[in-house]
Amino acid sequence: MATTLHPAKFGPYGGQFVPETLMPALAELEAAFVAAQNDLDFQQEFNKLLATFVGRPTPLTHVRRLSEQLGGAQVYLKREDLAHTGAHKINNALGQALLVKRMGKQRIVAETGAGQHGVASATAAALLGLDCVVYMGEVDIARQEPNVFRMKLLGAEVRPVSSGTRTLKDAINEAIRDWVTNVADTHYLLGSALGPHPYPTMVREFQSVIGREAREQILLETGRLPDTVIACVGGGSNAIGVFSGFVNDDSVELIGVEAGGSGIASGKHAARFGDPARARVGVIHGTRTYVLQDEDGQIAETHSVSAGLDYAAIGPEHALLRDTERAFYTSATDGEALAAFGLLCRIEGIIPALESSHAVAEAVRRAPTMGKDQVILVNLSGRGDKDLNTVISEMGRQ
Repeated sequence: MATTLHPAKFGPYGGQFVPETLMPALAELEAAFVAAQNDLDFQQEFNKLLATFVGRPTPLTHVRRLSEQLGGAQVYLKREDLAHTGAHKINNALGQALLVKRMGKQRIVAETGAGQHGVASATAAALLGLDCVVYMGEVDIARQEPNVFRMKLLGAEVRPVSSGTRTLKDAINEAIRDWVTNVADTHYLLGSALGPHPYPTMVREFQSVIGREAREQILLETGRLPDTVIACVGGGSNAIGVFSGFVNDDSVELIGVEAGGSGIASGKHAARFGDPARARVGVIHGTRTYVLQDEDGQIAETHSVSAGLDYAAIGPEHALLRDTERAFYTSATDGEALAAFGLLCRIEGIIPALESSHAVAEAVRRAPTMGKDQVILVNLSGRGDKDLNTVISEMGRQ
């Protein structure tokens, strides 16, 4: 196994664009992660907790009725919604929390949009006896009230963020400020495959369990690899996790689905690759990647019905996958995601997260154009309990 963590950059993307005060913490984190990768005891503890606490492996579900209704490819769901806490976020949160114990620190700070990473961080902190502070924008607190209560029940302090757009971007800003101030005893438990090195690579590695399981399960179920793998993309951790299981298989098409919001033309969206007029390479939250920017070069306001996709940038590995055309990126509007949400509820008895509903929407679009002997694998990154208030509100407007 490697003794150093690579890569620090993904082509021209990634890197470390942080205050000098954070460089020792990043070096310490990289060293701890590399050592953990090579430590059989750490790996055994992590894998045991994934099995006995998280409930892995999560199952693969063939959604037969949906496939029949669409009349094309057979659609399978990787059920991250059935992991403990209701989403893929727990995989990475637990891995990082174990590293916090390894580094001898007692306090974690985290950011959250949809609330699932906040819940996962609070859960891991409770399990391992760590102090936990979660930053969350006021807009997201209002639309994700159940998850806010869950975090508090789990012993975390939830700090509202009232600056900027009061969403995920601003929550990350505040978490980083806290980390800079308290770097000696605090770890920033970043929830997605972005930020400064080593986070994008480390988060991918902790989420790669999704891809490993999905690959083994689809081969066992169908006797072949899928034709297409689809995942929603905010920062990009669930997508990079499932993509990692198939990225070396040229026959497998990888599709990331961004938040189309009210439509690209409206400007009210979070589709970084879908809006070339405003998406430019820039530096945000410690990494170089594609960022939605206004005409003055400032970070543009974004919009999505799903709080977890409402972010102006995308993880640096996704930027490279897109540039090299190893993965392709599309978008689904709020309306398309809500329609897919309702369809999966009615046809299959599964309530998906609004984030995951964007990936389902792409499968709904794509499956009818494919043959009945072809296979689509959708990473259902989370469950929709947290989104019921939003869905009720949106349905009331229709």
